[in-house]
Amino acid sequence: MSDSIRGVKATFSFVSLGCAKNLVDSERMLGLLAQDGYVLVPEHEEHDLVIVNTCGFIDVARQESMMVIREMVEKKEAGELKGVIVAGCLAERYKDKLFEEEPGIDQVVGVFGREEISKAADRIVGGLDEQRTLFQPAPIRAQEDTARLRITPRHLAYLKVSEGCDRLCTFCAIPGMRGKHVTKPIEEVVREAQELAADGVKELILVAQDMTYYGVDLYGQPRLADLLTALETEVEGIHWIRILYCYPQFFTDELYKVLGSSKKIIPYLDMPLQHINDKMLRRMNRRHSKAQTESIIGRLRESIPNLHLRTTFIVGFPGETEAEFAELVDFVERTKFERMGVFTYSDEPGTPAFLLPNRVDDTVKEDRRKRLMAAQEPIAEASNRRLVGQTLDVLIDSPNPESRKSSKSWLGRSFADAPDVDGIVIVHGKNLLPGDLIPCLIESTDGYDLVASALTEPDRPEPAPRKPRKRPGGGRGDGSKPSLPILG
Repeated sequence: MSDSIRGVKATFSFVSLGCAKNLVDSERMLGLLAQDGYVLVPEHEEHDLVIVNTCGFIDVARQESMMVIREMVEKKEAGELKGVIVAGCLAERYKDKLFEEEPGIDQVVGVFGREEISKAADRIVGGLDEQRTLFQPAPIRAQEDTARLRITPRHLAYLKVSEGCDRLCTFCAIPGMRGKHVTKPIEEVVREAQELAADGVKELILVAQDMTYYGVDLYGQPRLADLLTALETEVEGIHWIRILYCYPQFFTDELYKVLGSSKKIIPYLDMPLQHINDKMLRRMNRRHSKAQTESIIGRLRESIPNLHLRTTFIVGFPGETEAEFAELVDFVERTKFERMGVFTYSDEPGTPAFLLPNRVDDTVKEDRRKRLMAAQEPIAEASNRRLVGQTLDVLIDSPNPESRKSSKSWLGRSFADAPDVDGIVIVHGKNLLPGDLIPCLIESTDGYDLVASALTEPDRPEPAPRKPRKRPGGGRGDGSKPSLPILG
């Protein structure tokens, strides 16, 4: 293990769960650990420590986090590891209770203890067990996310523009885990974006719990339009800027204008709506009405050519009647969102909704989820069919593992598809690499995905044929491992 590596404190593996905001925290912790003498290795290789950055948002996510934690503790008990560190939202939410749930955990680090992640690792390596937790209060200023060791493909990166949330939706535990909304200053966001661009990022994905609220706490007014303008004019090398998690409020005249005229901000918005019936919106404490939502969507469609809207809804919230659900179905059928996700309501202890009466039966919740997705399916299919015959720029993410040697294909995405949550474009072409942004002719659909042919190929030499190996081996054949960039 690490004893044989000069100058290395220990080796470790890392498991990152949950949302894109959590992924940025993971990359920050990875960078800090690397700077402090810890070496990241793949999970299947021998290592000293494992860090699990958990999600605590809903029950399914908590179950996944606990499953991974127990798996790692079992490895420790089998002598494969020296220690297990649990970090992130589940750690922040349950704190010392995690030790009761799983005594084999060595260290628990809260969301805002991420800056001291090396201290937790040092305690395990040093055999110190007097202090087993690291928690810090939510900061009054947004934390910097520099010095990150990125685990996304080199050509795309997530950038947090704020932390926390002030919305207090009755179903949501996030404010209790991530604190109040704090805006990251424009100049700091721009500086981080410039670092990412210099490292080869072509698609910059902006994330926040409440994107349109950006700037209100720091500047006294919403400043998302100003931030987007600064990113477009001051950051060279970024081709696409994608915006996630826009609350349906604070859409200013200036923001509509910027979104509709930008060349880098792609016509894609993720705007979680959760419901449309006014009574349900009040019970959820969403602070906007059906009429306001429809007005915003209408103006977005008018202002942004070829806009692709993504949204999410919650069905089975306490008190939801069949008539209120039917109103939601009608809204989806009329509005025709290009992308949509549906969740069944998850009871979250400690939230106001946890105490609401008139619970909806689990079988009814699941039935409503299926019915709403069934209403969306032909809408999504029609949206994809409209793209057939068009030429779209596609960002190549990876080789297609199912492609044949005689017909090489690649997996990519158009502007209409965010990583991991939307569809893909299967691209037939030669001489391509991840990170290529190339024009493609969309030829057909395949469920939620598209099939396309590359119209041009990057100007690079064809790869030389590989010589057959004399014996089996791994890696690149030279004993080295792929490197990951540390930013900052």
